[in-house]
Amino acid sequence: MQQQMQQLRSSAARPAASSRRAVVVRAQAAAAPAVADAPLMVRAARGEATERAPCWMMRQAGSGCAPCWMMRQAGRYQAAYRELARKHPSFRERSETTELIVDISLQPFRSFKPDGVILFSDILTPLPGIGVPFEIDDNKGPLLDNPIRSKEQLKQLHKLDLSQLQFVGESLKLLRQEVGDQAAVLGFVGSPWTLATYIIEGASSSLYKTIKSMAYSEPALLDALLSHLADAMADYIRFQIDSGAQCVQIFDSWGGQLPPSQWDKWSGPYLRRVIESVKSTHPSTPLTLYANGSGGLLERLGATGADVVGLDWTVDMADARRRLGSKSVQGNVDPTVLFCGEAAIEAAVRDVLSKAGGKGHILNLGHGVLVGTPEEAVAHMFALSKSIKAAELVTA
Repeated sequence: MQQQMQQLRSSAARPAASSRRAVVVRAQAAAAPAVADAPLMVRAARGEATERAPCWMMRQAGSGCAPCWMMRQAGRYQAAYRELARKHPSFRERSETTELIVDISLQPFRSFKPDGVILFSDILTPLPGIGVPFEIDDNKGPLLDNPIRSKEQLKQLHKLDLSQLQFVGESLKLLRQEVGDQAAVLGFVGSPWTLATYIIEGASSSLYKTIKSMAYSEPALLDALLSHLADAMADYIRFQIDSGAQCVQIFDSWGGQLPPSQWDKWSGPYLRRVIESVKSTHPSTPLTLYANGSGGLLERLGATGADVVGLDWTVDMADARRRLGSKSVQGNVDPTVLFCGEAAIEAAVRDVLSKAGGKGHILNLGHGVLVGTPEEAVAHMFALSKSIKAAELVTA
């Protein structure tokens, strides 16, 4: 792997933006497999019928059944991650060093063989590339010394400098080489609204008073920031795809904190701007949109142009299918079920699969894998997902 990293670092620099469209076409032709050979998860994201639901887990770190992965599938619930974190205690080091990123991303793949391998990173990782430095405190989370709250500060931002994110591109290239055709390699970004909550609040928040107040007191300033972030995230997604990501998930993590009428004004339009921009150059790469607490927003999420809508665990899968029509969906097992034993896990998985049906569904948790989750429970869910064929399911 070290030799591969050296080869990547010595490769030619990224072409100028004026030639990006031609480069995109060549990169997609070289990196993307033929449609018939696409990984199970990519086929499900496109709405195709699959023999089973592919499976992965958010924060986690196939064969013929639903594709399965887990959000946060790489993380603190795994002993291998905790051991590596003891040797490298800085989260920024772990998430911005190519060798560590690749190692952590592959930990759940080696253990569980999910259908998706997601890049180990953070939604704030690209912010220094637009001129927004940040730190991560182990106890307090993300911290920004100079939150943006004025036009003068906004003017200091610049177009996304991808040269500051080469570790992301290198990591995705290596992951594609390591994973091959055994799983889909996934990238991800934060939504403009979610990123703006950190940039304006200066830290994690439970009330979002500053940014919500800005929406009323200085709407032009907030619009300018969100527009800048939308363009930057579109460029970042393209960069991830060109580097090897076969699907990209957009986390509108705090979109559910907005009333629907305010989401329509301050999140939805900027999500559509991101998605439309990416689809203009990379139309065949599936984009998944996940918003926590999104039960009241499902139709709105589906109307953004995203290929897949990620569901949290509070949404009934049958109701989501009814409301979203033919749109592909992802989710949505309650993460706490993984603490409740094999019988409870099997009941929850079968309930979700039966309501989702056998087409256009990616099995996942409704949120990230929780700290302290037993590794054997994660292993059981993955094994179970691969054993249940779509033909066995009766749609609820």
